[in-house]
Amino acid sequence: MAANCGAVLHGPYDVRIEDILMPEIGGDEVLVKMDCVGICGSDVKLYTTGCCGLDVLTEPIVIGHEGAGVVVKTGSRVTSLVAGDRVSIEPTQPCRACEYCKLGRYNLCVAPRYCSSMGVDGNLCRYYKHVADFCHKMPEDLSMEEGAAVQPLAIAMHACNRAGIRLGQRVLILGAGPIGVLCAMTAKAMGASQILMTDVVQSRLDTAHELCGAGLCTMLVKRDSPEQEMVDNIQGLLGQPDVTIDACAYASAQRVAMMVTKTAGVVLVVGIGDSKVEVPLTQALLREVDVRGSYRIVNTYPSALAAVDSGAINLKKFITHHFPLQRTKEALELAKSGDAMKIIIHLDWS
Repeated sequence: MAANCGAVLHGPYDVRIEDILMPEIGGDEVLVKMDCVGICGSDVKLYTTGCCGLDVLTEPIVIGHEGAGVVVKTGSRVTSLVAGDRVSIEPTQPCRACEYCKLGRYNLCVAPRYCSSMGVDGNLCRYYKHVADFCHKMPEDLSMEEGAAVQPLAIAMHACNRAGIRLGQRVLILGAGPIGVLCAMTAKAMGASQILMTDVVQSRLDTAHELCGAGLCTMLVKRDSPEQEMVDNIQGLLGQPDVTIDACAYASAQRVAMMVTKTAGVVLVVGIGDSKVEVPLTQALLREVDVRGSYRIVNTYPSALAAVDSGAINLKKFITHHFPLQRTKEALELAKSGDAMKIIIHLDWS
């Protein structure tokens, strides 16, 4: 078996391709030869700042958590997978014993061992071990690139489930980055009748329109646009949205979301922003606007794989750029620029 290596983040802007130890699997784990790994916005935040949400980089870690590969070895208690199976990796390994795991909300586990979070290496490496029941066998027709890109789709599907999107609803999505676009694609598949997406970059909106097709309207906004003006413009195009999804995590977007959403509607925050923001909470609460968070993934990986396999969600055009492992830093810089939708790192490319 070839030596292992991976993309190791040592600090802000300091990512190195290094030799790392070959994992030794336990009885309920599998060893995966990684094929494709996507670059996520949280990877970019770790790369540029050394922190993301509650995670603060204190020691070098292998980054990456959007992965697909081939099982090469199985643990003694694994019966669901065999060597040669192509798998998409759901990047968590929850404790299964805490209150939240027992409720089925394992995304809120107190010790989730989430890929590329503090103390847990990610899967942007040639060989990676993971618990078998969070490695999902891929349909035969899915490419490895799609298998990696299923991870952000599963996040978007959890967000839309949390928002309670139903047939015929009007949905506003603030931010046309990867998660925002996947939320739009998912909301459309769930039956939203009208979807409006905003962003400060026209090229992102153009890409979103190409990916989502008919039924998506877009609105370019300026970074310094007055918030009430944004509310008026949104309502002029869409009316009052039943659901607003904040997929950009800016405080101004969260304020607009609470102002613009229909009375008794839902504001869903999926982007990770600053730890403290100022929002018009009282105004929203007096209108019984439900403000909800969405965190990571829970029970949406199988549905995401099925949606892609059936053609309900098309990830092929969502994937826009490809790099070999050795050019990971270049890939992170491109992701930081905002000029790419989804970047895939190919572990077998030279």
